[in-house]
Amino acid sequence: MIGDRIQYYRKQQGLSLEELAQRAEVAEPYLKAVEQHIKTNPSVYILARLANVLQVPIHELQKQEEMLDKEWLQLTKEAMDSGISKDEFRQFLDFNHWESDQ
Repeated sequence: MIGDRIQYYRKQQGLSLEELAQRAEVAEPYLKAVEQHIKTNPSVYILARLANVLQVPIHELQKQEEMLDKEWLQLTKEAMDSGISKDEFRQFLDFNHWESDQ
């Protein structure tokens, strides 16, 4: 996850969370939330600031750890082609979670 990569490079540079936040001009509580996976999608603007301080290319912070397997990609494509919206899919997942809790 992105927070793990930020933390890895931060520690590699010997920076505390507070130091990185100050140097990158990012709120420390926000940075802490990213590293703890509470916030999982920091903006490119924030990532660029962090990458600059950490002396790594921004793509190192953004790279995907896992790719979807071919079956998931095919299912996703079929759902999109059939006209299912993201909201409808979320409702389906919510219903499935609710149903399994019953």
